[in-house]
Amino acid sequence: MDRDLLEELKIKALNLILEIGPMVLYSLLTLVFGIFVIKLTMRLLKKTLVKSKVELSLKTFIESLSIFVLYGILFFIIGSIIGITSTSFLAVFGAAGIAIGLALQGSLSNFAGGLLILIFKPFKVGDLIFVNNIEGFVEKIDILYTRVKTFDGRMITMPNGNLSNSDVDNRTMEEYRRIDLKLKFSFDSDLEKLRTIIIRALKKHPQLAPNYPVDVWLDEIGEYELKVVARCWVDSIDYWPLFWEQLEAVKNELDSEGIKIPIPSRTVYQGGEKILTD
Repeated sequence: MDRDLLEELKIKALNLILEIGPMVLYSLLTLVFGIFVIKLTMRLLKKTLVKSKVELSLKTFIESLSIFVLYGILFFIIGSIIGITSTSFLAVFGAAGIAIGLALQGSLSNFAGGLLILIFKPFKVGDLIFVNNIEGFVEKIDILYTRVKTFDGRMITMPNGNLSNSDVDNRTMEEYRRIDLKLKFSFDSDLEKLRTIIIRALKKHPQLAPNYPVDVWLDEIGEYELKVVARCWVDSIDYWPLFWEQLEAVKNELDSEGIKIPIPSRTVYQGGEKILTD
């Protein structure tokens, strides 16, 4: 009896192997071949995007989305080989979509945010932006996240959903940007002389924006000094290096003219006589 049962189990196991073996083999071959085709397709897609000179931010987004779609198609084909019907696939994906949608609301928001960024273009790869107290250059825009590299070498990953709903200060969208130098001088300073000296210093720089004004104005009469603002325009991408260079140039020009930045002082009088100055 036991021998008959063992033989029956062997026959069933053999029939099962003969029944599902080809499907498993075809599925594995399809998986290997599909991965090869996806990699080849992505290479061709990247070359096509490079030749077509597609904007870099859109290029990275298309690549990320294409990988997701291609692997989805591959798994659908493998499921069909195994014997899962299209209606079953739709039912499974529908139920899974609801569950995943509830669990990944943030990711779906990031995906929608990525689409909005690519459509309305508040920034693109290579732009210098300031958002959520972070300033840096946009390195990459994926389907869910944007990567920003700060001046001190940090790589910040920001969710696209938050970015699309934030105030983004794009500091290189315009070709030129204005430098504002805040300076202080004593009350007895000759403003016209100061204006001449500072403008002369600013105009010496060879990278000033053409046809843009260089000016100096009294900005505020402070409690202890006159507050002056000096302004000039430069290429947006070179703003910070030129800001420091212009500030140093003004300081050197003032020094050469014997004009010093005032130091706050205090004088104490007693009975009409000065007793302390510091």
